[in-house]
Amino acid sequence: MEFHLNVLTALIAAVLLGGCTPGGQADSTASTIEDSPSVASTGITPSGGQAPSETSSQTPSVEELPPTPEPPRTVSINYSGDLLWHNTLWRAAEMDAKSAGAAGMDFYPQLAALTDYVSAADVAICHSEVPFAPEGGPFQNYPMFAAPPAIAAALPRIGWDVCTTASNHSLDVGFTGLERTIKMHEDVGIITAGTFATPEAREIPVVFTTEDGVRVAVVSSTYGTNGIPLPKDKPWSVSLMDIDDILEQARRARLASDVVVVHMHAGDEYVSSPNKQQLEFAEAMTASPDVDLLVGQHAHVVQPITTVNDKWVAYGAGNLMAQSGPAKPRTYDGYLATFTFTEQDGAFVATAAEFAPTFITAQSSSAPARVLVISEALAEGTGDAAALTASAERTRKVVTSLGAEGLTEH
Repeated sequence: MEFHLNVLTALIAAVLLGGCTPGGQADSTASTIEDSPSVASTGITPSGGQAPSETSSQTPSVEELPPTPEPPRTVSINYSGDLLWHNTLWRAAEMDAKSAGAAGMDFYPQLAALTDYVSAADVAICHSEVPFAPEGGPFQNYPMFAAPPAIAAALPRIGWDVCTTASNHSLDVGFTGLERTIKMHEDVGIITAGTFATPEAREIPVVFTTEDGVRVAVVSSTYGTNGIPLPKDKPWSVSLMDIDDILEQARRARLASDVVVVHMHAGDEYVSSPNKQQLEFAEAMTASPDVDLLVGQHAHVVQPITTVNDKWVAYGAGNLMAQSGPAKPRTYDGYLATFTFTEQDGAFVATAAEFAPTFITAQSSSAPARVLVISEALAEGTGDAAALTASAERTRKVVTSLGAEGLTEH
């Protein structure tokens, strides 16, 4: 009986509300919830009373609510100093491999402390300054480098996506070495910028696309190749710091990307101030609407971060990994820098800049070399606190020497 009363009650209610025809069949033309008129236009309130007047306060229907705007896209770009693979670092890699019970060389432990910071960026750019030797060698140290190819496997583990390869050492082992270095990076999933294996590659912008679909282009160049001439039949193989040519590369890059980063390998070695070439190049690059950020290496000591034409310029990040000897203590200082760009009115503008001082420990017979993010090492109690603090102070003083309003320290 209870069931029948419930059914009867439901039928009566349906008829009263107009949900059924007099014959009791559901009206096939009745609106669904999605396409029914709003409460205000039916003349009936949910409780069955009269709808409020047009002048009374009303809650808009679902259809009337404005869509929730998507948050603006951002992209963080990390860059750092020279990866300059001296022969003492080969010994460190052998020590680390042996301690893990493996043969050969393992370069990851030297760089491992960078992993969290580097991999947190949407785009991480390293500078592979020297070419790779063939598998098995022979390996070459300063002044004509040919580094162990085992290095390549460590790079993506740190989090790097792109590596610039235009440097004064690009042709240390000829075009064959240049070509091999590009391929060894590609084999581990890293794209390179600044040196090219074919003339066609030189014409195609180097673009990395983030998970959010932001396209970041990298244009890399060097002041020269230590007096080694470019191959006569391959003048396109190394990108040199010709202002007109780099601006043309940046123009093509802009057409294929959202953010354009230009890299320069330039400066006076072991001098913390940018030289005339760097300053003129920075002025020309930042004056172009096709360039958003300028970064550099080569001096092997840190150089300032500043703004030119309202764009960030990092003249030099020192060495990220090297062993230049005790006579050059400042070559053990470096920094990682992260620049954040935010989409505004269809373009990406710089909204944050940060640097993180780094320090390279000395290689010894009992302790392999390491590069440390100083703030993190101090927090964890890793390394010599006095040496780390002194290094950070040296770096901080130079980095901010030209004025860097808005730059923060990690």
